[in-house]
Amino acid sequence: MRESFAHYPSLRDAVVLITGGASGIGASMVEHFVFQGARVAFVDVNAESAAKLLGSIPAATHTPRFFHCDLTDVAAVRAAVAKVEAEIGPVRVLVNNAASDDRHSFAEVTPEYWDERIAVNLRHQFFVSQAVVPGMIRAGCGSIINMSSISWMIPATGLPVYITAKAGIVGLTRTLAKELGASKIRVNCVSPGAIMTERQRRLWMTPEYIAEIIQRQSLKRELLPEDVARLV
Repeated sequence: MRESFAHYPSLRDAVVLITGGASGIGASMVEHFVFQGARVAFVDVNAESAAKLLGSIPAATHTPRFFHCDLTDVAAVRAAVAKVEAEIGPVRVLVNNAASDDRHSFAEVTPEYWDERIAVNLRHQFFVSQAVVPGMIRAGCGSIINMSSISWMIPATGLPVYITAKAGIVGLTRTLAKELGASKIRVNCVSPGAIMTERQRRLWMTPEYIAEIIQRQSLKRELLPEDVARLV
C-alpha cells in the first residue's frame, strides 16, 4: 500500500471489527485499517479466504485477527464479539460489511429463502451493533459504519430480497444514529455502486456490462474495493 495516503492518528491502536472481512471490499478494509495502525479483527465464514488474506498482508504494527463466525447465528455473533473484546479489546469502530448478492427470481422466493437472505444481508447488522454498543458507551465514543448499496435506489432487478435488505440498512442506520448519538456514537451508511471485486468479475461482469456501468458513472473507470475502503 502506498505511503502517500493519509494517516489518521485517531485510528492508531483502535480496535476495529469488520464483518465479512475475508474477501472483496471487506478484505480491502482490513488491509487499509491495518495500514492505519489499528487493531483489526474480522469475522467471516470463509476460513480459506481469511487465511489467504492474512498471508498477503505485510508485517504491521498490529497483525489482524480472524474469528470464524456464521453471522446468521445470533448466539455465534454474540460469542464472537465477546471473544474479540476479551482477546483484543473493546470495539471502537464497527464496519457492518458482510453480505451476499446471490441472484434470485421474485416469483421463486420462498418464506425460507426470504428469511435466510434477510439474515445474511440485514439482521446481523442489528445484532453485531447491539453487541458492541455497550463497550462504546462505556468508552464514551464509537463509530458504526453500515454498508448498504445503490441497488435499491436505481432500482436494480434480479435480487429483490437483497435489495430489500439494503434499503432496510438505511432505515437501521438512521434510527441508530438518532438513538446512539447522545452516547457520542456515530452511525453512518455507505452505499457503493458497482465495485469490481473478484466475485463480481467471476460471476457477472462481462466486457459489455462493465462498459455500460462505466458509461453511467461520473468517474469513467472501474471502481475497485480499495476505492470504498479508503472512503470508510
